[in-house]
Amino acid sequence: MKTKGKIAGIISNLVTVQVDGPVAQNEICFVTHPSGVKMMAEVIKITGDKAFAQVFESTRGLKVGSEVEFEGHMLEVSLGPGILSKSYDGLQNNLETMTGVFLKRGEYTPALDNDSRWKFAPLAKVGDSVTAADWLGEVMEGWMPHKIMVPFKMTGTYTVKSIAAEGEYALTDTIATLANADGEEFKVSMMQKWPVKIAITSYKSKPRPFKMMETGVRVIDTFNPIAEGGTGFIPGPFGCGKTVLQHALAKQADANMIIMAACGERANEVVEIFKEFPELVDPRTGRKLMERTTIICNTSNMPVAAREASVYTAMTIAEYYRSMGLKVLLLADSTSRWAQALREMSNRLEELPGQDAFPMDLPAIISNFYSRAGFVYLNNGSTGSITFIGTVSPAGGNLKEPVTEGTKKAARCFYALSQNRADSKRYPAVDPMDSYSKYLEYPEIQDYLNEKVEKGWVAKVLGAKTLIQRGKEAAEQINILGDDSVPVEYHDRFWKSELIDFVILQQDAFDKIDASCSMERQQYVFGKVMDICSKAFDFHTFEECASFYKSCINLMKQMNYCEFKDKNFKKYLTDLDIVIGEKGR
Repeated sequence: MKTKGKIAGIISNLVTVQVDGPVAQNEICFVTHPSGVKMMAEVIKITGDKAFAQVFESTRGLKVGSEVEFEGHMLEVSLGPGILSKSYDGLQNNLETMTGVFLKRGEYTPALDNDSRWKFAPLAKVGDSVTAADWLGEVMEGWMPHKIMVPFKMTGTYTVKSIAAEGEYALTDTIATLANADGEEFKVSMMQKWPVKIAITSYKSKPRPFKMMETGVRVIDTFNPIAEGGTGFIPGPFGCGKTVLQHALAKQADANMIIMAACGERANEVVEIFKEFPELVDPRTGRKLMERTTIICNTSNMPVAAREASVYTAMTIAEYYRSMGLKVLLLADSTSRWAQALREMSNRLEELPGQDAFPMDLPAIISNFYSRAGFVYLNNGSTGSITFIGTVSPAGGNLKEPVTEGTKKAARCFYALSQNRADSKRYPAVDPMDSYSKYLEYPEIQDYLNEKVEKGWVAKVLGAKTLIQRGKEAAEQINILGDDSVPVEYHDRFWKSELIDFVILQQDAFDKIDASCSMERQQYVFGKVMDICSKAFDFHTFEECASFYKSCINLMKQMNYCEFKDKNFKKYLTDLDIVIGEKGR
C-alpha cells in the first residue's frame, strides 16, 4: 500500500504534508493539483507525521487539503541505450519530445524511446558468474559501443541462466536471465533505473588519479594540468569567457563522452548551447560533437528543486557510462545556481543559516558531490573515469564568497578567470598566479609527466610561474617609477613574463590550428620559451630590451598559427634563432 497524505501548508515550492504512514527521506511523491494534474515532488525533511516536500514545478493554484501520494522510491533516472545526443531537463524529461515550447505542468516525457530496437550482441555466456555492473552484451549507440550491464541494484553474485542471441530487441525485452545462490531467477532488460542522490559504486577499486588528461588548452595542460578522473572548477565574473573555455574543453579534451549540465543558467546561454553544440564538429572524429554529448538543462526561471536535481541527474548518467569503461567529461555550468537552489530550500525550511544565508553544510554537500567523480578499475579489469569541471559565478567576481570557498576545498584544480585579463583581451583569461593544480604535487602525476612529457617537467613549470611572478613585481615598479627610473634588468624580467604570457598562456579558441595544442607541441614550444628566458642578454636601454622581446613574441605567435613543424613553422623558428643569436652573449 502506498502512503498517502494531505497538504497542510504551502510556501512557494515547499509543501508540508500530513502523512498517514511511513515516508522516507528523498522519497518521491505526486501532489494532485485542483485541476487534476499530478506534480512530482521530493521529500527533503521529515518531522513526526509531517513531511516537507519540494515540488519540481510551479505550485500556483495549489490548495491546502490537496492529496499527495508517495511512490516508495527516490528520484530515479532511466539508464539504457538512447541517452547519447539527447537533451534532458533535470528530471530527465526528453526536451525533444515535449508537446510545446515549454513543458506543461504535470507533463513528464519518457527519457528513452521504448519503441526503438537495438542490435544486441552478447558478451556473457550461459554459466558465467556475474555481479552488478558486469557486461552482459553490447549495442551500438551511434558509433559508440554501449554496454548492457547487470543492474546496479542487484547485490551478490549471480549465474547467467540464459542470454539472448544476437539480434534486434526493444529496451524492455528480456536479454538475460540471472539466478542467485538460492536458485531465484531475475529477468534483465536493456534498461535499468537508479536513484540520482546515491553514487554508483559497482567497481573493483577507485585509486587516486595518476595520469594527466589532455585538454589541448595550454594554460591548463602546461601550467595547471587536470588528471583523468580529476576535479576542477572555473570561477569568474560575467563576461570573462567561462562558456567559451567550457566549449573548448568539450571539443578538445581527451574524453569519449561529454555531459553538459546547465544547472540554472540564463535562458540565452542555454539556447546558445542548444544552437551551437549540434553544429560543432568534433576535431577528434570529424563527426558532429553532439553525437557523443548529452545535455542536461535547467534555466534560472525553472523551480529551484529542478535546478538542484539537474547536477545529480548528470552525475548519475556519467557514472553509468563510466561503468562501461569510458572516459567521461562532465561540465556543469554553473554550480552557483545549484548552491542558490540549496540556499532557497534551506531558508524555506527555516534552517540555521550559514555565511551569506547558504546552508551550514554547503561545503560538505559540494565535497560529497565532487567525490563522485574519479578514475575506477571495473570488475573485469577495464578502466573508466569521470573528470568533473564545474563553473562558479561569484557575485561581483568575489572569490571569497561561500560557494567558491566551499568548492576550493573539494576540487583539486582551480582555474580563476581574471577580469583584468579579460579586459585586456588576454584569453583564456585564466590568471596564472591565482590558479593552481594540486595534481602537480602528486608523486604519481609527477612520475607520469616525467615519463610521458619530459624529465623534470614539474620543476620547469614551477620555474615559469616564478618568472611570471617576478615579471608582475617588475611591472609594478616600472608603473610607479617610470621606464627610465628602473634598471634595464627590471624591463628584462617584465618582458620574459610577457613572452610566457603571449606565447603559452594566451590561445585563440577560434583559430583552426591554435584552438587545440597537442602535448608534444606544448612541450616543444614551452621548452623554446624557457630557453630564451634562461639566457642573459646585453641590453643598453629599455627600448632595446622591449624591441627584442616584441620580435620574439611576434615570431612565436606566428608559429602558434602554423601546423606543427611545417615549412612556415620552421621558417619562423629560423628567424627566431637569428634574432636570439644577434642578441646572445
